[in-house]
This record gives sequence, C-alpha cells and structure tokens, in this order.
Amino acid sequence: MNLVQKAENHVFGLFKDKLSPDYIYHNFNHTLRVVNNARSIAKAEGVGEDDTEALVLAAWFHDAGYIEGPLNHEERSGVMAVEFLTANGYTTTNAQHVADLIKVTKLGAEPQTRDEKIMRDADCSHFSDENYCNLSQLLREEWKITQGKTFTDLEWALINRNVLIHEHRFYSDYGKETLQPLKEANIARLQNIIYELQSEKKSEVKDNQAKKEKKEKKEKEKLDKETKPDRGIDTMFKVTLTNHTRLSEIADSKANILLSVNAIIISVSLSTLVPKLDSPSNAHLVMPTFILIFFSVVSIVFAILSTRPKVTSGTFTRKDIEDRKVNLLFFGNFYKMPLAEYEWAVNEMMKDREYLYGSMIKDLYFLGLVLNRKYKLLRMTYAIFTVGILSSVAAFVYAFKVMV
Repeated sequence: MNLVQKAENHVFGLFKDKLSPDYIYHNFNHTLRVVNNARSIAKAEGVGEDDTEALVLAAWFHDAGYIEGPLNHEERSGVMAVEFLTANGYTTTNAQHVADLIKVTKLGAEPQTRDEKIMRDADCSHFSDENYCNLSQLLREEWKITQGKTFTDLEWALINRNVLIHEHRFYSDYGKETLQPLKEANIARLQNIIYELQSEKKSEVKDNQAKKEKKEKKEKEKLDKETKPDRGIDTMFKVTLTNHTRLSEIADSKANILLSVNAIIISVSLSTLVPKLDSPSNAHLVMPTFILIFFSVVSIVFAILSTRPKVTSGTFTRKDIEDRKVNLLFFGNFYKMPLAEYEWAVNEMMKDREYLYGSMIKDLYFLGLVLNRKYKLLRMTYAIFTVGILSSVAAFVYAFKVMV
C-alpha cells in the first residue's frame, strides 16, 4: 500500500472515530473533493509526480485538525501530517513541505510558490462548482449547529457574494483560466437570488396586512415549523447517506481490484507454471506455485465475502407495521410484498413522524454495520494478499537458490 493510500485510510479513520457528526460540511466528503481537485489542477499545471504526491497528501490532511474544532485547525492539521508522514518513512523536509502547503489554506494566507497556489485553489475550487449554492447551505447549517451562527436567506446570499467578489481569487493559471469563469457564473446566480429575495422583502413591506392576518400568518408559520422537519436534520440524513453510499462504492471497487489481480495471477499460474511441474527438473517449483495459488484463492474468497449481499425475507405483516417493527426504507423488508400492502404501510409510516425518523436512523445504522463488515473483510483481504505475495516470492527465491 503506497503512502497516499495509507494517508487516505488514516484520515478516514480519524473522521470516523473522532470527528463530530455536527460537521456536515468539513468532513470526509469535503476532503475527498479537495483531493480530487488538487490532482486535477496539478495535472493541468504539469506538476511532477513527487510534487503532486505532496499536494495530495496535504489535501488529505488539510482539515484533519477539525477533530478538535475549527479554530487554528490548519496548524494542528500540519502537525498531524508531519507525525504521520515521518512515521511512515517520509523525510522530515518533505513532511514539513506538506505542512506548509496545509498552512496556506488558512483564511488570509497568501500563497507564493506554484504548489502553494495550486493547494489554495484546490481548497477553494468549490467556488466554481455548479452545486456551489447547495454546498454553501451545508456550511451555513454547520455554523448554525456548531457555532450558533444564524443567517437569513438574504444575509447568507450577500455574505457569499461578498466572499466570491472581494475576498477570494484564484492563483494558479488553471484557476484563472478555467475555474474563474465558473466562479463568475456562481456570482451571477447569487446576484439573481439576492434580487429575488430583496424583491420579496420589498413586496412584504408594501403589502402590509392587517393585524389579524399577520397573527394568522404567524400562527400558521409556527405550526409549519413544528410539523415540518428541520432543514438541518434533512441535510444531515442526506449527507450521511451519500457518505455511506460512496464509502460502500469505494470498498466494492477495492474488492473488485483484488478479485481481478488474483484472477490474473491464478490464470497465469495455471497456464504457465502448472503445466511445467510434471517435469522432474521443475520439482522445486511445486511448493512456491502452490503457495502463490493458495493465497490468491484465499484472497478471492475474502474479496467475494466483502461484496456478498445479505438476503432477507422480504415480507412483513400489518401487525409488524402497527408495532413499528419494520424498516420500510430497506428494500429487503418488502420486496416480496404486494404493492397495495406496501403503499398502506408507507402511508402509516408517514403519519408517524417518530416512526419515520426512527426508520431513517435504523437505515443509516445498519448501513454503517454493513460498511464496517466490508472494510474489516477488505483489510483482511489486503493482509492475506500481501502475505501471499511476499511468501510466494520468498519461496521462489529459495527454490531457485537450492537448485543452484
């Protein structure tokens, strides 16, 4: 496993075990976006392999300090990166270079070198994302939950426009030529939102209603607020489910890679090595070949286990619904049921807010259990594969040494 992969696994573990779920923006999902953007900008700028690796490592660690809160998290992130990298064979000089790249992501820092400019642009590339308005809503909710900061829709739109126009600029050539036009499109979107919100506000002032109508409106708004789910809760469920899904896709992808690699090893062994083992002159190759094929087969078995779906009954009774025992958000609990029964059950669930949110919580919980099982089996598979490769190579070397 290379150093970048180790860094990814380390940061994922940190966020999984220590990052508060209140950080619905500064989480693994955001970090993954910055990593991908750092790679893209580095490639466009023609950055070499070693410098690209440093940028990617800095991107993985740049928000690791959030496990202890947002204040001065860049300094803590740099320290954590240096400790991890030096412990994994990285030179102190190179590790400090990574920490310096992390520090340039701090608000107000001015990048000087090419790599610092790329790192700063990667961290701010969401300003050019077509989903920028939705991403900014996550930050708005995070501030509300973690810092108690609340903003009206108009205030938030004005703050975002001010940041994009006056407080931020791209530094790399790629940022200026490619990202800047996309950022300007987002500024135009914000301007339209501001215009609409200001028009609505003026309309409310001009169309001032009678006291009775105002009272009725306030009562209705209060009732709606009490009955409708808070936007932050909806956002939390949406982001968490997206993270679960992406992590599951990553695990399946890694398992498929191991399946393919070991299948190739077995295929080559069976077609090239095994037919030659009948010859007495090749008797010394029997044991190394057996070791190679054995560990490849075991790796394939564990990779398959990590992606194997669990089959459930797919049925429920009306009493199960009345007792709130069935999670209707998981297909495995209803795929054998008639449509009419399923429609009735879902309608019953939607009538009970506690039952609905309880089902969503259970769905996320059991998805987490599935992810835990996948990653445990995947770690075992990588360990088996590594031991197998090392053992078989050692066996071949020993066999040839004995023959000589």
